[in-house]
Amino acid sequence: MQDLKITIVQSPLHWENIENNLKMFSEKINSIKEKTDVIVLPEMFSTGFTMNNKVVAETMSGSAITWMKSIAKKKKCVITGSLIIKEKNKYYNRLVWMLPNGKYKTYDKKHLFCYAGEEKYYAAGKKKLIVNIKGWKICPLICYDLRFPVWIRNKNNAYDVLLFVANWPERRSHPWKTLLLARAMENQAYVVGVNRIGKDGNEYSYSGDSGIIDFKGEVISKLKAHQNSTETVILSQKKLSDWRKTFPAWKDADTFTIKQ
Repeated sequence: MQDLKITIVQSPLHWENIENNLKMFSEKINSIKEKTDVIVLPEMFSTGFTMNNKVVAETMSGSAITWMKSIAKKKKCVITGSLIIKEKNKYYNRLVWMLPNGKYKTYDKKHLFCYAGEEKYYAAGKKKLIVNIKGWKICPLICYDLRFPVWIRNKNNAYDVLLFVANWPERRSHPWKTLLLARAMENQAYVVGVNRIGKDGNEYSYSGDSGIIDFKGEVISKLKAHQNSTETVILSQKKLSDWRKTFPAWKDADTFTIKQ
């Protein structure tokens, strides 16, 4: 297993404006000169976190998916983030894991944010997704999922990296940063958290606080709060493997099943 390069993109979003968001992210991604394996965008990167699903939803053949295919092919890497998708008369907050060859896998947000009424507008997902790249196993999740450790629990090292895309407001930034650290330590895995910045159409402020954390709970990225920027971080396979061998707490984990 080789080391893995992950690029996180911390950015404001144009409210409910797919065209402007795709143009903006094209410029940001095209400015990334170094080779990377995965580019991570925030939750609902093409619209912002909106309940106006009937107006801005796209299908899996819409402009945002087409754009993701183009970017992944051009940059020769995976690109991922969530967006609003309509499928069979239902709407989903759907993460798309887009490969350079145009193939993709998806994860629909399991834990819908009832505080904002998300469950009234979107259907909940039922299955976790674990993807493979360069020998790494990655489990991508969405925002509010971060608060539910049972759903996230890393059974028998099923994954090496937890990845969260988010629109997590600044007024709750302390839980965001704390829970990212906790999920990394308790699951003995790298954690990637990508959150937006700026204000949305509801006047909620976002500080970003995006980052990458190692299996010991140490922040290994240098991106700052409110910083409109990208950052590429190298994840070490050897360091992760050595830690799991040196401190094999995962072997003592409780066994359980989740009823769907």
